[in-house]
Amino acid sequence: MLEVHVSMRIRNQPLKRTPVTLYLDHEPDAPQVANTDREGVAVFDIPPASGKISVMGAVRYHGHLDGRVEISIWSPTDGDSVHTRGAPGGTKGGSTAYPNMKTRTLEVDGQEIVTDSEGYLVNLDDWSEGFVRAEAAYEGLELTPEHWEIIRYLRDFYEQHHLQANVREIIKEFRKRWGKDRSSNRYLHDLFPRGGPQKQGNRLAGLLRVKGEH
Repeated sequence: MLEVHVSMRIRNQPLKRTPVTLYLDHEPDAPQVANTDREGVAVFDIPPASGKISVMGAVRYHGHLDGRVEISIWSPTDGDSVHTRGAPGGTKGGSTAYPNMKTRTLEVDGQEIVTDSEGYLVNLDDWSEGFVRAEAAYEGLELTPEHWEIIRYLRDFYEQHHLQANVREIIKEFRKRWGKDRSSNRYLHDLFPRGGPQKQGNRLAGLLRVKGEH
């Protein structure tokens, strides 16, 4: 039996009625989801194992799973609270809203989509290619086939690995696709001038920020 106790550090209060996603290392493609109760506790009926725990769109714990695991977070978009390989949860979509979040709206194909103040989606189900075009225009980025190829790679990588690609993985992949000159860190940052593919790219791909963004 595993009990995951989740609290918001800023208020020292339990995080109620929130999905908690469990990825067992021996079954990474079969996530289990349970909601926290009034005490901020999600219960999983599993034998001792190892794996990852994702809460509010990011992997918060990776290790031995047995008994009680405590998770205390500031917010889903706080760099210090997001695992180095943060990702938007185990289930597809979901809200990343948290108390006092600053948001803005973006018109996408005639509908208003809510993002946080930096442009990360609040509801991950709102991602679409229309969102990419609208957010890129807002940020002054003219999209090219290269941008789209990286954005689709970032989403595909997460779908396969339940983690976001780090800089080394991005460079390695696009060195194979485009060659050495068009896959350097500088070249990729020229494509995504507002933080490179791990920040601006992830944002446009509908993924959360990660710790140590470049």
